[in-house]
Amino acid sequence: MWYLIIGCDAPDSLSLRLQTRAAHIERLNTLRNEGRLKLAGPLPAIDAEDPGEAGFVGSAIVAEFEDFEAARAWAQADPYFEAGVYESVQVLPFRPVMP
Repeated sequence: MWYLIIGCDAPDSLSLRLQTRAAHIERLNTLRNEGRLKLAGPLPAIDAEDPGEAGFVGSAIVAEFEDFEAARAWAQADPYFEAGVYESVQVLPFRPVMP
């Protein structure tokens, strides 16, 4: 089943996000290589492709997991969550309809 993972950034976490990004991207690449990643990306704090010092408010990931518990465990083991970039993580079942 597909799951939407929403990570909400902690205040003033931009520098920590940048330090931890490579490990976070590596895990996403693993999902992609397994054919389990539908989309992933950051949520800019302002309406801009590159928000600069404004940073991000979080991230959204849509990926396939065996079940809710597997999705939740994956989200909680994310380097951003473990390092404190994410203040909280929400995992929701997701049913792709379009495209």
